[in-house]
Amino acid sequence: MIRTALMGILLSAAVAAQAADWPNWRGPTRDGISTETGWKLTAGEAKKLWTAQVGMGCSAIHVAAGRAYTQGNKNETDTVFCFDAITGKELWKHSYPSPLMPNYWEGGTLATPTVDGDRVYAVGKKGDLFCFEAATGKIIWQKHLEKDFGGKMPTWGYAGSPLILGDKLLLETGADTGSVVALEKATGRLVWRGGKGPAGYGTIQPFSFQGKAYLAVFTGVALAILEQNGGKVVASYPFKTKYDVNAVTPIISGDKIFIAAGYNHGSALVKFTGRALEQVWESKKMRNHFNSCVLVNGCLYGFDESELACMELATGAIKWSQTGIGKASLMLADGKFIILAEKGDLITAEPSPAAFKELARAKVLGGKCWCVPVLANGRIYCKNNSGDLVCVDVSGK
Repeated sequence: MIRTALMGILLSAAVAAQAADWPNWRGPTRDGISTETGWKLTAGEAKKLWTAQVGMGCSAIHVAAGRAYTQGNKNETDTVFCFDAITGKELWKHSYPSPLMPNYWEGGTLATPTVDGDRVYAVGKKGDLFCFEAATGKIIWQKHLEKDFGGKMPTWGYAGSPLILGDKLLLETGADTGSVVALEKATGRLVWRGGKGPAGYGTIQPFSFQGKAYLAVFTGVALAILEQNGGKVVASYPFKTKYDVNAVTPIISGDKIFIAAGYNHGSALVKFTGRALEQVWESKKMRNHFNSCVLVNGCLYGFDESELACMELATGAIKWSQTGIGKASLMLADGKFIILAEKGDLITAEPSPAAFKELARAKVLGGKCWCVPVLANGRIYCKNNSGDLVCVDVSGK
């Protein structure tokens, strides 16, 4: 009895620790929402635990098992970093030649490494794909999206983070022979390929509908729905954007899918029937340039170019918009938004369709900040485009 109770306590603790990690793009539930509670940002104060310089780029930070991972570019070299998430001690790094590629922005890395158990998967903007041993940085296998799979790199480079589903790794390549590839995650062996069209800049989103497993892929020119098993294209919805920059991750709500793009394009809500995608509405509002919205209680919160806005999912109606934050990013935890403003202010706010309700604000970085902040285990990790990384204590301890 005592042993059973003890095992239950240990199991509960393990589950709680797992839930507090942020191992992949948009978090464990892939919606930008954390289950973590009890954290707090104090207005005007930011207790910085550690800082690091990782090089240019918009790669965010993913955290798992006490380690924090990101990547950046310095001196025409891309580097994947692993830090102790608590102390900031550099545990390992892997560097390889790769151009900075500035083009209407500073340049640098784009995707964020994905953690899956004792492995880390990272893709560079030129298509270099690695599987590392998470603890040591030892390369288990490596591939190249263009050389090995016939991929065609989009203008600004590959930006979607690796998606791990079961024993497979999925990525967009832009290849004419099948843009999406499913690889055996243990070996990098090609399992299947499917879809078509130029690669977008977002991450593939898995979902289920009527008992079947699908993938929502926001390519450079359309939203495509593929079967998870085999990659067969089931439906497609054209969404052409200037420069083919469709950069956000689709948001799934029941049989509805939300997509958006910048360059004055706007957003759309479509209905998936199992065979087709039908338009519910389209709007010139909620022009997400590169950072995705978060859906809370029927409302989307995100950045309409440089304004924070609240949009009703069902109708596309804008409830309010807020200036002064810039092209920024956000996530949600414990009923509060965590926002990293473009000029480096860390802001918490209440998700309300009535009005923008700021709770606290503290300056944590300078420069331009386009990377989404990440909360994990009482710490918020923030990074600017120049590669200045800061870990802020919000545990309240």
